[in-house]
Parts: sequence; structure tokens; C-alpha cells
Amino acid sequence: MAAPRHGTPLARPPRGFLRRVVDLYAGGFREMTVGRKLWAIILIKLAIMFLVFKLFFFPDPLARDYDNDRDRARAVRNSLTDLNRVHPSENPSKDND
Repeated sequence: MAAPRHGTPLARPPRGFLRRVVDLYAGGFREMTVGRKLWAIILIKLAIMFLVFKLFFFPDPLARDYDNDRDRARAVRNSLTDLNRVHPSENPSKDND
């Protein structure tokens, strides 16, 4: 059995693309120093945006206007199937001449 020549890689099975991508990112996060603080800042910002802003800027009108799930489901169903309802992008006041 001959010894492998200098500079030739050892024979090992090829790894899949997804596994190589995961290894790339995992190694990058392990070696990170300053980036850890930056990622912490990013995660805090995302938490503020998705948790706090949702409470103030995106109220739940179904929970506010209806008492139970049956009434909420009926309101959604009626809104989706109402044929007389005008779509917001359609402006009935303008003539399409």
C-alpha cells in the first residue's frame, strides 16, 4: 500500500452542498469576536420591532369587535365572499374612458 503523496487530499466522501454551507456559517460564528455584539444588537432590534411595534401599530380588530370565535369566523367569511364589496384598488368615482 503506497503512502499518499504530499499535497493530495485524503480520500473522503464528498459532502453535500447544504452541509458545507452549514459548516461555513457555524465556523464563522465560532470564530467571531466583534460580530457577537453586532448580532446581539440586531436580535434586540428585531425583538423590539416584532414584539413591541406589533402591540402598538397592529391592533387586532377581530378581537376588539367580536366576542367569540364563531362571530369572528363569520365576519371573515362574509368579508371574503361578499360580492358587492368594492376592492380598495377600484375607484368607482373615476370613469375608465
